[in-house]
Amino acid sequence: MEKLTAGRRWAALLALALGGFGLGLTEFVAMGLLPDMAHDLLPAEYAHSSADAVAKAGWMITSYALGVVVGAPTIAALTARMPRRRLVVGLLGLFVIGTVASALAPTFGLVLAGRFVAGLAHGAYFGAAGLLAAAMLGPGSAGRGFAIVLGGLTAANIFGVPLITGLGQAAGWRIAYLAVAAVFAITLLAVLAVVPEVAAAPGGSPRDELAAFRLPQVWLAALVAAIGFGGFFAVNSYIAPITTHVTGLSASAVPWVLAVMGVGMTVGNAIGGIAADRNLKRSVLLGFAAIIAAVAFFGLAARHPAGLIAGAFLVGAATLFSGPALQARLIAVAPGAQLMGAAVNQSASNVSNSIGAALGGAAIAAGWGYLASAWIGVALAVIGLALAVVSFRLETRAARTAERAAPALV
Repeated sequence: MEKLTAGRRWAALLALALGGFGLGLTEFVAMGLLPDMAHDLLPAEYAHSSADAVAKAGWMITSYALGVVVGAPTIAALTARMPRRRLVVGLLGLFVIGTVASALAPTFGLVLAGRFVAGLAHGAYFGAAGLLAAAMLGPGSAGRGFAIVLGGLTAANIFGVPLITGLGQAAGWRIAYLAVAAVFAITLLAVLAVVPEVAAAPGGSPRDELAAFRLPQVWLAALVAAIGFGGFFAVNSYIAPITTHVTGLSASAVPWVLAVMGVGMTVGNAIGGIAADRNLKRSVLLGFAAIIAAVAFFGLAARHPAGLIAGAFLVGAATLFSGPALQARLIAVAPGAQLMGAAVNQSASNVSNSIGAALGGAAIAAGWGYLASAWIGVALAVIGLALAVVSFRLETRAARTAERAAPALV
């Protein structure tokens, strides 16, 4: 990598974070506009039952998440030898195409297809951009590098998602997604202008990247994220109807609730990036305990405006505190396949998105009420914490076994 001035380095990091900002928009705007999308794309179902239509519209969130699950490991394997900036530029182009297709598609099925295409690039972008950021910051900066890219996503939730949600409510959800596509196009130009080229890992190959899946700890760490983060997505996917139907606020309050959650995510991410580089294990375990407590509080308190606001902040902060730690954890357990490890974390998080949205929607459709999604989220986060404990204990046991066996090899 070429030597960078401090100004150029921070400009490059901001460009990569802008991509995270776009990802935050494309992923989370759907939550705030879900009732509008359901009304437009599923008019017959909405006229019969708005709750059923919103639950079905939740498949737009699930479709994007499935695109991430498919795209992240596939792209990571196929692009193992591609220079990182070139990969990021290609992924941003795919975001533009998929987001424009989502905005212009005339039917519910075609919108699902567009969301799937857009999701293909999500995990690989976070992986490649995070590795680029870490390389520019220097050794031992994996947590901070990914926190910077995630910082764009959290910033999106403070003002980007509320603004785009407000735009969508006023001008239509399709206009909102065209605005998101414009953000991706601007990011692409910024990356071309200021981000330096960084070579792929020496000797990297599709075989080396795919070899990560032979490691049990990779699967276990991915499972921790896939199930554990469901606590966040079970709440966030239905934040709009909870705000209006449960708390009793107007639709104009939804962007403000999203903004508060975004502030929480930003605070949690900033602290979490530093904490992950200091003590990875403690950050993972503490993070999941915080998610359980925050989602439970939300489920108990969200009927009241103050409880809704406080709960939204706490859920966002607890979840994003865990984000950099889980990203660094997957890279640590896949040392020969860093891009795959980084991408798999995003696949796992979006499996969690899919699980949280689908189970939350099923609970709502069953007539249990919108807040039932929060209690589904608590259960998912408890399982995630249990799996994390198992993962670390197995790792400790394996290290002790290796230590005892070492003298016999002398």
